[in-house]
Amino acid sequence: MEDANQKILDTINSLVGEERELRERSTRNLGLDDTERTRLKAVEVQLDQCWDLLRQRRAKSEFGEDPGEAKVRPAVEVENYKN
Repeated sequence: MEDANQKILDTINSLVGEERELRERSTRNLGLDDTERTRLKAVEVQLDQCWDLLRQRRAKSEFGEDPGEAKVRPAVEVENYKN
């Protein structure tokens, strides 16, 4: 159980690093090219999905359910939580 959560956290940390790098590049270069903008958006979506999955796993564990049943939700579903 903890190994799966740690893998999710490792992925989050990696994505945060990539996001930070892209944002710094944007600041240095006064913007990103189309490929970089597309990648930044993809990283943001993946981060939202990872955080959502981790929250699902923790909630299931807290309420005595199997955290292994948590699934990555579609990007459109996770992204619409913000609205």
